[in-house]
Amino acid sequence: MKRSARRHTLPRWSALALAALASMLAGCASVSPDGLRGEVQALAQPRTGVADATLPAADPAARAQARQAITGWLAQPLSQDAAVRTALLNHPGLQARLAALGVADADRVQALTLPNPQFSIARLSNPHEREIERALAFSLLDLVTLPWRSARQAERLQVATLQAAQEVVAQAADTRRAWLRAVAAEQVAATHERMVEAAEAGAELARRMARVGNFSRLQHAREQAVLQEATAQRARARLAAATAREQLARSMGLWGPEAQQFTLPAQLPALPATPLPAEGIEATALRERLDVQAARRELDTEARQQGWARAGAVFGDIGIAYQRNTATERESGHRETTRGWELDVPLPLFDWGGAARTRAQARVEQSAATLQDTAVRARSEVRSAWLTYRPALDLARQQRDEVVPLRQFISEETTLRYNGMLASVWELLAEARASTQSVAAAIEAQRDFWLAETDLQLALTGTSPGALQGLASGAATPSTPQGH
Repeated sequence: MKRSARRHTLPRWSALALAALASMLAGCASVSPDGLRGEVQALAQPRTGVADATLPAADPAARAQARQAITGWLAQPLSQDAAVRTALLNHPGLQARLAALGVADADRVQALTLPNPQFSIARLSNPHEREIERALAFSLLDLVTLPWRSARQAERLQVATLQAAQEVVAQAADTRRAWLRAVAAEQVAATHERMVEAAEAGAELARRMARVGNFSRLQHAREQAVLQEATAQRARARLAAATAREQLARSMGLWGPEAQQFTLPAQLPALPATPLPAEGIEATALRERLDVQAARRELDTEARQQGWARAGAVFGDIGIAYQRNTATERESGHRETTRGWELDVPLPLFDWGGAARTRAQARVEQSAATLQDTAVRARSEVRSAWLTYRPALDLARQQRDEVVPLRQFISEETTLRYNGMLASVWELLAEARASTQSVAAAIEAQRDFWLAETDLQLALTGTSPGALQGLASGAATPSTPQGH
C-alpha cells in the first residue's frame, strides 16, 4: 500500500534551500561576550557620580587587576569615590545580579534559536510490498515569526538591562550613604572624646576640692554625673562609628582583614557654594530616570505583542515536513519513490484566541498603569528629595557659619575672663563641653545634607530611593548636661 503516493512532489533543492534559510535565521542571535555588562555600565556610569567607575569583568585577568586596584584604594584614606568604585567591582550581590543578566541574555538566544528539526524513519511491510518512510519536520510558525520574536526578546532584554543598571546606581548610592555615615560617626566620636576629657578634668578637680573641704558633696556629685553622662555618650558614639564602619564594609563587599584595616578621611566634604536649582527637576526625572525608561519600554513591548497574541494562541502549532518514501514490491522488485511536503495546521474549533487576546490587552493596560504610577512616583520623589535637600543645606550652613563661630567666640571670651580671674574654672569647663557639642551638631548637619544630596541625585537620574533615608541619623546624641 502506498499512503504517500497522492502527495505532490517538489524538487530536492527546495528542501535544501529552506533548511539553509532556517539555519541562517537561527544563527542570527548570539550571546553578548561580556554578559551585557558594557551596556549596564554605559547606563549606570553617568548616574553614579564617578567618571571612571567600572563593573566587574568576567575575564579572570581583569578580575585580578580589579583586585589589585581595590587593594591600592584601601591602602590609603578611603575617599567617597574610591568606596563607590570598590563596591561596584567587589560587591557579591551586584556580581550575582550581573550574572543573572548574562543568564537572561543566554535565555534570549535560546528563545530565538529554532528548535532542532525532527527526523523520523519508519519501515512498514506487508506480504506484497515493503515501504520505508523518511520525514524531516520543523515548526513553520517559529520560522515565520523569528524576526518579530527577535525584536520582542531584544526589547525585553533592554528592560532587564535597565533594571540591572538601576541596581548598580542604587548600590552606588547606598555606598555613598554608608561612607558619609561612617566618616561623620568617626568625627562625632572624636568630639565625644574631647567632651569626656573636659568632664574628667572637672570631676578630678571637684574631687580634690571636696577632699580639702572647698566643695560640697552636692557640687561634687554634679560633676561626677556630668562625667558619667559624657562617658555614656562616648560609648554610644563609638558604637555608632563601629556600626557605620561595618555597614560601609558590607556595602563594599569587604570581609576579613580588609573590612577592619581600611582608614577613613578625617572630615566630610565641604558644603557646596551654591545649591542645585529647583527648576526642571521633574522633567529631568521623567527624562533620565532608569525606572521610568524601563516602564516605558515594557509598555512598548506589550503593545507590540498584543497584535500577535491571538494568532499565536490559535496557530501556534503550525508545522511543515518534507517526506521521502520508498515502496518496493516483493514479487517483481519494482521500486517506487515518492516525495512531498506535509503541512500541519490546527483547526480553531474550540479555542479562537479570545482569552489570549484579552490577556494581551490586560497586560498592555497593566503596563500603561505601571508607567503612569512610575512617572507619578518619580515626580513626587524628586520634589520630596529637593524639599529635604534645600533646608538641610541651610541648616548645615547655619551650623558652620553662625553656631560654631559663635560658640568659639564664647569659648575664647570665657578663656580671657578666666585668665583675668573673672570666670571660674567650672565656667571654662562647661563652655568647653558646650563648644564641643556644637561641633558635633555641625558635623551631623553636614552629614544630613550630603545624605539628602545623595537621595536627590538618585531621584533625579537613577531610580526610586524608597523611603528617603537621607535624614536618618546614625546616632542621636542628646545634649550634654552642664553643671558646676
